[in-house]
Amino acid sequence: MPRDVEWPHTPALPYAGHPAAGRLATTMTAQPVRAGTLPATVSSARTRAAILKRLRGATATMNTATLTVLEARHSWFTELDAESRSWISVIAREGIDGFVNWVAGSGFAPEAVFDSAPRALAGRISLQQTVDLVRTTTDVVEEQIQLLLPKSDRQPLQLGIVHYSREIAFVAAAVYARAAESRGAWDSRIEATIVDAIVRAEADESVVSRASTLGWDSEAPTVVVIAGAPKDLRLDELRRASGRLTLDVLAAPQGERLVCILAGTALTDPPRACSLVTNLEPHFAPGPIVVGPLAEGLRGAPASARAAASGYRAAKAWPEGPRTLLSNDLLPERALAGDGHARRTLARDIFGLLKGSKELLETCIGFLDAGSSMEATARAMFIHPNTVRYRLRRIQEVTGYNPTDAREAYVLRLAVTLGRLQE
Repeated sequence: MPRDVEWPHTPALPYAGHPAAGRLATTMTAQPVRAGTLPATVSSARTRAAILKRLRGATATMNTATLTVLEARHSWFTELDAESRSWISVIAREGIDGFVNWVAGSGFAPEAVFDSAPRALAGRISLQQTVDLVRTTTDVVEEQIQLLLPKSDRQPLQLGIVHYSREIAFVAAAVYARAAESRGAWDSRIEATIVDAIVRAEADESVVSRASTLGWDSEAPTVVVIAGAPKDLRLDELRRASGRLTLDVLAAPQGERLVCILAGTALTDPPRACSLVTNLEPHFAPGPIVVGPLAEGLRGAPASARAAASGYRAAKAWPEGPRTLLSNDLLPERALAGDGHARRTLARDIFGLLKGSKELLETCIGFLDAGSSMEATARAMFIHPNTVRYRLRRIQEVTGYNPTDAREAYVLRLAVTLGRLQE
């Protein structure tokens, strides 16, 4: 599922107390960065102390100016509630104070800028908004250095703010990267749980609820696809390819097979679904790709998964078939392999339709018994060959299977056999 830079379900900043903050602490320990560049560019300690004194005296003005510019420049800031804006103010102030400490040469950890905000602010601002905050604060500090400080102070401080803002930007990127990584791992576990539940026919409300946390539309047309899992499985590439087809996907490997749940309005009918899945063939291992029946939403997906799994197991009996095929294309093989649903479909939905017309049933059986010869069928039934042709067209219209096609004649033959056994 493609995402914008603003991840709707990802905490924006792992502030102190946030779970991601703990993970960050274990992998990115707050190490004081090197002293700022000011000591290297200023000739004496006295001059440095004087510059720092004047800089500290300007911090309050800088903070106020930052908030003013944020409000004027970024609509997202004005849309926040008062409490959130106040905490943004705290972050901005921490960033400015951090710059003073950094310039002073004292040890300063840039990630401390973000630790000041509470957990309640998590999820309210995005990565892009954080970048806006850092950029705006930097711009304002540079402007205020020009306005508030003497000309002799400007060059070393402007050099310092460039280096400092880079440090802050790197930290912000690392924080979000680690939060996204953690979220991605959590999403993968949820995804695998959902797929497993669908395969085990447990699509209850809890499954639908878990899927909704991933932005899944539980009411969209859905199919389950089962194929071999490639050795170099790359689910992110599969998701991007599905997205280009306007399809959402939940996918998880199960042993040597890959189970995919596809959903989207593009799944208008089974042939269309099969055609779309054909475009995803490079993302599966060599071998059959079986598409289950179309389901009305996630709650109907277990039936699609059951048919797809049965078809995938039986596909080896028809190696001459297309690589990507519908589970119903494998009804004979599934029935012979012991699939009760396939047997009932053949006996009830196909033979049952034929049984409704004595003439069509007799013509179908006679045509199959005559080796698919219209002339032989006509002679055996004492009717004109054109009558046979007409009835064969009617059989195809009624059942969806063409008796003149060898494969579909096989389906009809098995349907008749199973139907008679159940009479």
